[in-house]
Amino acid sequence: MSQLWVLLLALVGLLVVLTWLGLRFFVPEALGPAPSVLALDAQAAPPAPRARTAFAWRRLYRVAARRARRRARRMAHRRDWLLASGSILLILTVVAVLLRLNGAYRAPTYQAGVYQDSRRIQQVLAEDRLVPPPPLPPSAFTDVIAERPSLAGADRDWNKLEPSFSQVVLHVMQRMSARGYQTMLLEGCRSPARQDRLAAQAVTVTKAKGGQSRHQYGFAADIAFVRGGKVVISERDSWAMAGYQALGQEAQAAGLTWGGNWSFKDYGHIEQPGSLKVLEQMIQQEGRHCV
Repeated sequence: MSQLWVLLLALVGLLVVLTWLGLRFFVPEALGPAPSVLALDAQAAPPAPRARTAFAWRRLYRVAARRARRRARRMAHRRDWLLASGSILLILTVVAVLLRLNGAYRAPTYQAGVYQDSRRIQQVLAEDRLVPPPPLPPSAFTDVIAERPSLAGADRDWNKLEPSFSQVVLHVMQRMSARGYQTMLLEGCRSPARQDRLAAQAVTVTKAKGGQSRHQYGFAADIAFVRGGKVVISERDSWAMAGYQALGQEAQAAGLTWGGNWSFKDYGHIEQPGSLKVLEQMIQQEGRHCV
């Protein structure tokens, strides 16, 4: 069923329910006239009292009538509150369902359109192909691995990244160099098993599990800085933090997504935007595998 039909059926259903509620509670004539207070009085009135007790009976009638009116008002108020609460809950439920269906029934052509702008930028950048920088010596990673031991198993092979994406990353690193920051690829391709291990760590590194990260498809890169021959990733370092902000500006200007904009901050992470489903289809069509 197309997204349009789902939305139309949901809106028609909401209209039918709200119409029934209005007829049921706000148009009493649709179900017959409501009994009046006089009718209630007549129902409550006993046979004509004797002359000597007429005053007492009239007093009882007035008390019964007041009680009946109070009960009717309370019931009307309770009915109105229930109707209002139910209508609001129904509307919120329908809105939540529609928002959910909007993501579930998104057409593949629309998903592919997410890449239009970023692909155009990548095509322009790809005209000037760059070569990855030479790998750093093991001594450059001594401090960073001591701070984060999981980086010892990181894959820094540029050839495993998607070619057009790696070119955009290299251009971003070139722009960072012009701003006074030497950068390097801290991690590129990542296996699903390693992704699961990182997600299960006590110290949160990532919230994505295996197959849920663009690292598994060669469309994500973690970037770090080099200062004095040493790799720097500490967010407590004001110099590095300023560099992360510059990295975010350059990455977004190149059509990439920056992890510093997420609720879970990943300042060194940049990736190709769009859905994982489309990215997976792209690498299958190219016959390429990240791992």
